Amino acid sequence: MRVGIIAFLQESNTFLAGRTALADFERDVLCEGEEVRRRFGRAHHEVGGFFDGMADAAIEAVPVFAARALPYGVIASDTFDELMRRMLAALDRAGPLDGLLVAPHGATVAENAPDADGHWLAAVRDRVGSKIPIIGTLDLHANLSPKMVAACNALIPYRTNPHLDQRERGLEAANLMVRTLIGDIQPVMAAEYLPLAVNIERQATGEQPLRELYAAAAVRLTWPGLFCLSPILGFPYADVPEMGAAVIAVAGNPGWAAQNAASLANWWWGMRADYRGHLVGVEDAVEQASQLDGPVCLLDMGDNVGGGSPGDGTLIAHELHRQRLGPSCVVLADPESQGDACVAGAGNRVRLRVGGKTDALHGEPLDAEFTVRGFSDGKFSEPNPRHGGFASFDQGQTAVVETDTGLTVVLTNNRMAPFSLNQLTSCGLDPGRFRVLVAKGVHAPVAAYAPVCRHLIRVDTPGVTSADLARLTYRHRRRPMFPFEPEMAWSPATGGGSDKLEAPRPSDRV
Repeated sequence: MRVGIIAFLQESNTFLAGRTALADFERDVLCEGEEVRRRFGRAHHEVGGFFDGMADAAIEAVPVFAARALPYGVIASDTFDELMRRMLAALDRAGPLDGLLVAPHGATVAENAPDADGHWLAAVRDRVGSKIPIIGTLDLHANLSPKMVAACNALIPYRTNPHLDQRERGLEAANLMVRTLIGDIQPVMAAEYLPLAVNIERQATGEQPLRELYAAAAVRLTWPGLFCLSPILGFPYADVPEMGAAVIAVAGNPGWAAQNAASLANWWWGMRADYRGHLVGVEDAVEQASQLDGPVCLLDMGDNVGGGSPGDGTLIAHELHRQRLGPSCVVLADPESQGDACVAGAGNRVRLRVGGKTDALHGEPLDAEFTVRGFSDGKFSEPNPRHGGFASFDQGQTAVVETDTGLTVVLTNNRMAPFSLNQLTSCGLDPGRFRVLVAKGVHAPVAAYAPVCRHLIRVDTPGVTSADLARLTYRHRRRPMFPFEPEMAWSPATGGGSDKLEAPRPSDRV
């Protein structure tokens, strides 16, 4: 038997003016055939899990196509068209297949296809026909659409944020594929779409209120005939009709899948008020940090690179500089200042205006005298499982500069999500010596930063990934939707309104 593997992953922020281009995929991942295996075969990623699962079952894994780009603006029309052309051509070259393992992100938006994941999954389904199973994974930040569900036999969302379980979910999807191919099961999928925008500050799966929600799903996953039951948190920075929370259930019969999806969704809806954000402003966050033993990690939610932001926000840096808090560190994507530091040379002082160059949302440039401490080529790796399954990184030519107030600024040529502490150690910096570390993210940096930081504070900064959704102008989202319209009522579409965790009936055990 032969099972094809396709991955297309990009989280698209529609509030950014910039567009994701083909070069952004080429900079990260854009490959076909055996190159897909080389890039992902050993990765802490769902595609790595696909390959392992097929090898364990002695089924031939056929790498078809993989594309991934760092979160940014929506994909330009010509880029999306070209990616679709390459994907479908590679699928045609793959030859006859008995199944397909797919890895969509779920929050990908193209100029000419707002439901980009639904679009490409439907195109793949049309290409291979209705008879072969298509089973895959989803980022838990997916904005699930009926088109995605209709194209696939089963989708298995990540269950951790930070995303540390991607390889495990890939193995789970592969196991489901094997059982389907040998005729052990015939999985069916049901979904409920909640009109609920889960605040990004509330999206840590190991913390309340999500810890309780995932525990409730885990209780049911022990029951026979239920193969997957998972919340999907949604991606609030994609202004599309699909934006919002959802629940996916995969079971041995459609009634059992629908019942479980509906009851978990109804239970979640009853707790919707708990998913409003608890927001701490910049001054309060820095003041709190000043009272705590360091290192303290300040998570810059409004300039979350993992959500597509520019990575040059300066609001926290300004406050650290103003309060002269002592040894602190922030990374800013600023090629201009990096180049000026390079010209000045190591050990010399230079006047720089760092950060704040993309737009007016993320703060003004920090104008100060700096001492140039050193340089790096910006390349580093991460051997441990970290958010997103990334292992190799390239933030471009990098300069390290420091103010007399003790603020260290790492200036990079490329935006880089803070998924690894090696972003700092590769520049000769010891994260443990700083009183405050600023990480441009919300939950993704926690896996890397928690081992060295005694405290983490999520900071409500403005920007294109602001945790305060009232700062963003939505034109395409569903209406009504909580918390935008707080008095709205809702019940599951399938009519399975019970939120009780009842044991399965014998007829459900399929």
